[in-house]
Amino acid sequence: MRHDLNLFLTNLSPINSSLIGVILISTTFAWVAPASAQYGALDGEWRFYGGDGGHTQYTALDQIDAGNVGDLEVAWRWTAANSSGPPVLNLESTPIMIGGVLYTTTGSSEVAAIDAETGEMIWLFTPEPKPRPEGQRVRPLTGSGRGVSYWADGDEERIFHNVSDGRLLALDAKTGRPAREFGENGFIDLSEGLGGEVRCISTPIVSNGVVVAQVIPVGGANVAQSTPGHIQGFDARTGERVWTFHVVPQGDEFGADTWLEDSWEYSGNAGVWTQLTVDEELGYLYLPTETGTNDWYGGHRPGNNLFAESIVALDIRTGERVWHYQLIHHGLWDYDNPAPPTLLDVTHDGRRIKAVAVVTKQGHTYVFDRENGEPLWPIIEMPVPPSDVPGEWTSPTQPIPSRPAPFEPQGFSVDNLIDFTPELRAEAMEIAASFRMGPLYTPPSLIDDPDGTKGTLVLPGWGGGASWPGAGVDVEQGILFIPSLTVPIVAALEKRAPGSTNADYFRSGEIYPPGPRGLPLVKPPWGRVTAINLNTGDHLWMQPMGRAPLEVREHPDLQGLGLDFSSMGQNGRPGVLVTETLLFMGTGGGVRGGVASLFGAGGPIFRAYEKRTGEVIAEITLPANPTGSPMSYMLDGKQYIVVAAATLDTPAELIALTLP
Repeated sequence: MRHDLNLFLTNLSPINSSLIGVILISTTFAWVAPASAQYGALDGEWRFYGGDGGHTQYTALDQIDAGNVGDLEVAWRWTAANSSGPPVLNLESTPIMIGGVLYTTTGSSEVAAIDAETGEMIWLFTPEPKPRPEGQRVRPLTGSGRGVSYWADGDEERIFHNVSDGRLLALDAKTGRPAREFGENGFIDLSEGLGGEVRCISTPIVSNGVVVAQVIPVGGANVAQSTPGHIQGFDARTGERVWTFHVVPQGDEFGADTWLEDSWEYSGNAGVWTQLTVDEELGYLYLPTETGTNDWYGGHRPGNNLFAESIVALDIRTGERVWHYQLIHHGLWDYDNPAPPTLLDVTHDGRRIKAVAVVTKQGHTYVFDRENGEPLWPIIEMPVPPSDVPGEWTSPTQPIPSRPAPFEPQGFSVDNLIDFTPELRAEAMEIAASFRMGPLYTPPSLIDDPDGTKGTLVLPGWGGGASWPGAGVDVEQGILFIPSLTVPIVAALEKRAPGSTNADYFRSGEIYPPGPRGLPLVKPPWGRVTAINLNTGDHLWMQPMGRAPLEVREHPDLQGLGLDFSSMGQNGRPGVLVTETLLFMGTGGGVRGGVASLFGAGGPIFRAYEKRTGEVIAEITLPANPTGSPMSYMLDGKQYIVVAAATLDTPAELIALTLP
């Protein structure tokens, strides 16, 4: 199969299904990992969403290095398939690669298999909408999802997918047809037994014969009652439910007493909306849980609220809790854990430790022994400001890690304000004076507060800090690489009308504060990548994530000031890829609304960094803006890097890079 590496290939035709059996199997890349280490992706493949079960986003492949990375060219482009509806404009998937075949989610919650050498589609599966009782609305299948998971037992191979309407799907990896012996003709309704409707956006994970699915309850961010996001494990062959872990403890279960006034009976959420990670050797599953109902007001759920905003380790075979650590008590800031925990091995106090690192929206990195949950460095319960919103319950302290230091500015003060000129700073101070300011964990306040303010400025905001792509790690050196963004929000509450069945207060007003003359309210960098040595807890370096957005560079009030626009960063949400020699990262997707598109975030630049210093080695201009985390594999002696990309004017696609 010959193709011109200098040609951008488009409009590729699907391969006839009869060719499935003759797909060429890749030449594997052999690498022997240290015993009991968290390896990264092995044998030149990419078998998990994050490379391996520990979401290291690492591969030992080194054909692409600092000397030749600038020569990368587009090998092929695959336009995201969509059997119906409008084109896919935001593809957040990271494909997996096994045996020379890429598997990915695509439009309308579909799944595709793609030839990893040519980019030609092998099969596409389009799920039918979830059956609904007569008279109920059918929830449409929307979004691309973020990827799939793979399982094999002997000659049987399956692809698992969390369908957007709240179902777990098992497909035959060779044919793309549902595995009929799994669940009901390949499907399991994840809402059964949860008490309400659910949806899915992230990838299931499978290990030790169990496939684990996570769900998001359907409901608003301002309600008092919702469906709990309990985690469920299923037999990977039959689909039989083998366990359920209650993220909101029920009855007399451990942790129920942290939901005071029996608020566990009606409180919901607290599940996992991002990716899961697993130590396949230990058989431990790690849950990064979210805020309980609701995101901004918790007067109806007094108490610390386990297991919300925690890391929880379960035995993946039984669902039994091994250990847990709550990172936020009684959350009020939508600081749910956005990123999959990262598993790595480090040398700490002279001994080798299996560690797990959790990066958060608020800019903390919590590091634990992943076998027993002991923190590697002390975590200190620090006093935090109380709430004065009527009826609210607040924890007097929050757990703050002593090391590593935060990777983002925390809390809001005048020191954070934009200061390019004295005039701009004065205008920024006038804007900020309309809001409350304070240290990290200053609670939301009333939009019509008697002190004249209209809410609390929160930094980092609900988009992070760290976000859903998570961190990558150099598994040999124990160095963590964290992309993050710096965008404040306003947490303002308004009293609900009397007699409402929802929460007494709800978030109101604009979520993002204005800046002077259309500029950001806070000073740069607005996006960054930080390298932390997790053997010592020391920061190694921080680099701004690209240059300032176009709207800033061309702003008339900033011309002639001698500003260095090249080091201001953009507030995208990039994913990282770590290889034997380099760190790869895009600018971050700017395709859709919300924080990812503020002030022109995103762009078609894909960068290679020197891991030890953060120096940019090469900038590669892609045909579109990266929207998913990159991955890498070796096939027939050639290393490929694949990343999802799109623009508002260009349908989403997978772009494969390789050397000429």
